[in-house]
Amino acid sequence: MMHAFMQLEDGTEIVHSDAEMIDGKECVRVYIEKPVHLGFKSVWCILPDYLWKDNDGFDEDEINSLKEIIESTAHLIIRFARQGGLGNAANF
Repeated sequence: MMHAFMQLEDGTEIVHSDAEMIDGKECVRVYIEKPVHLGFKSVWCILPDYLWKDNDGFDEDEINSLKEIIESTAHLIIRFARQGGLGNAANF
């Protein structure tokens, strides 16, 4: 399941998965999508390794900006992923 995390001023949406075990390691998938004329730009990041995958349309400057956002909030994303999303985090 994917959970809403953040929407940037330019319409970019950041969502994340629940925490899951991949090859014996806890991981969280972060999906970023930005609306553009007739479609979307998108990219994945796997935490905690900051493995960026499947960039479709973001340029280098945009990716660097997104990296700063994800790196500065990764601890929150991982925490919320463990708790079933931001909406559930308030219940703990």
